[in-house]
Amino acid sequence: MRAIRVASAALLGVSALAVTAPAAQAQGDNSGFWASVRPTTVDPGEHVRLRATGCEQSVTVSSGVFDTVTIPRGRTTAWARVDWDARRGTVHEVSFYCGTFWQSVDLTIAGGRPDRPDHPQHGAHAGEGGTFAGLDLKEIGLGAALITAALGTAYHLSRRGADEDGA
Repeated sequence: MRAIRVASAALLGVSALAVTAPAAQAQGDNSGFWASVRPTTVDPGEHVRLRATGCEQSVTVSSGVFDTVTIPRGRTTAWARVDWDARRGTVHEVSFYCGTFWQSVDLTIAGGRPDRPDHPQHGAHAGEGGTFAGLDLKEIGLGAALITAALGTAYHLSRRGADEDGA
C-alpha cells in the first residue's frame, strides 16, 4: 500500500515538471523568425525588397543607408530606397526587429572595393546567445516554487494517508 502512495507522489512531481517545461522552452524559441534583403548588392538610389517571416507583430527594419521602414503586422514585405549618397563599395548591416528578437543581413553598395573584404557572407543572426541568455530569475523562482509546492503536497498527502491507516 505504501508503494502506491510513493509512486503517486513521484508521478505528481513528474507531472508538475512536464507541465512547466514547455513554458520554459518557449521563452528562447525564435527559430521561426527569418529575414532577407533582395537584391543583396545595389547601386545608390535603387530599391531593395525587405522580407521578414515568422513574426506575429510589426517588424522594424533599419540601416545606415535608408530610412527606417516598418513591415506592418500581417504582411511580410516592404520596400526601401537606398540613399543616393551611399558610398560605393561599402557593406551595411540591415537590422530586422521583431519584438525582442532581431536578425541582421548585409547589404552591399555596388562598385568599388568593399570596405570589409575579410568579412565573410553569412546568414542571419539567430538565437539568444547561449545557455544563460534570456535567463529570467523571477520565472525560474516561480517554477521552482510550484514544483516544490507540488512535491510537498504529494508528500504530505502520502504521509497523512499512512497515519490514518494506523501504520
